[in-house]
Amino acid sequence: MNQQQAEHLAKLSLSQKRLQHTLNVREMAVQLAKRYGADVEKAAVAALLHDTAKELPKQEMLQIFAENAIMADNAPQRPSPVWHGVCAAILAKTKWGVDDEEILSAIRCHTTGKPGMSTLDKIIFLADMTSAERSYPGVEQLRKLEMEDLDKAMVAALEMTLDFVRKSGKDVDMVSMQTLEDLTHKQDQGDSAYEK
Repeated sequence: MNQQQAEHLAKLSLSQKRLQHTLNVREMAVQLAKRYGADVEKAAVAALLHDTAKELPKQEMLQIFAENAIMADNAPQRPSPVWHGVCAAILAKTKWGVDDEEILSAIRCHTTGKPGMSTLDKIIFLADMTSAERSYPGVEQLRKLEMEDLDKAMVAALEMTLDFVRKSGKDVDMVSMQTLEDLTHKQDQGDSAYEK
């Protein structure tokens, strides 16, 4: 699938406001891909498809999980705000013919991250959090950090996300916790994510 097809699908799937966010995410993802030597086309396609399931009713997402149980893994047991990433990855693979595992992974983990994230995974996660229309406290520092160090930006972004979820009294997704642990462990070891 190319960028043009992905943009068409985004337009069909999303409200005007969500589409604008998606186009902003693409812009940021392309910028980050160029900065870190990732595949620009893959970054754009993943960005365009990342929220395509965001506006589906919960019942419909549960149905998609039930029909694709292996791909859904344990998604229905996780907090519902993270469902749309898994759902969009399933739709991309089963309905829209996306067979690139890197793109599918980046779509799937764009709200939670996952242990052992690829550069593309990190790019989509961060582009989603720092797209042009975002204006929460700390977003400017995050935009600066993601241009300097992808891993440090990921740690900061996950800490912000987990803090926000806890303060709003919602359930924390265990995968986000595991991702933060994985990234902080790697930093303690002095590993660089750019080896991937």
